[in-house]
Amino acid sequence: MNHARSAKKRTGGRRRNVRKKRKHELGSAPTETQVGDHRLKIVETHGGNRKVRAIEADTASVATDDGVTSATIEDVVENPSNPNYVRRNIITKGAIVETDVGPARVTSRPGQDGLINAVLVAE
Repeated sequence: MNHARSAKKRTGGRRRNVRKKRKHELGSAPTETQVGDHRLKIVETHGGNRKVRAIEADTASVATDDGVTSATIEDVVENPSNPNYVRRNIITKGAIVETDVGPARVTSRPGQDGLINAVLVAE
C-alpha cells in the first residue's frame, strides 16, 4: 500500500512517474491485536521515530478504585467498532475485554502503542 499520487488521471490516461516512492507515502494494513502470547513489532516511521505495535497481547494494565493493576486478558466480550472482532478476539480501543479482575474497557490503541491500558467497567 502507498499514499502516493495515483498513476491514472481523471480522464483515465496514464500519468508517468517523476520520482520513486517516499517514506511519508508509506501505507500499511491495520494491526489487529489478538489475545495470545505477548508479541510486539517495531515499525520505523517518518522522521526516524518508532512505533511499537502489539501483534498479540495477554496482559493489560487495568485502572481500578484501588489503583492500577496488571491483569490477564481472557477474552474479548464486546467491540463496538466491529462485531466480527469479538469472534476473532481482536482488541482495539473501546473494546471490552474479560480479565481476571473483571470486565474492562480498553483505553489505549494497541496497534499504535504496543500496550493495553484499560478501565474497569461496573457490572
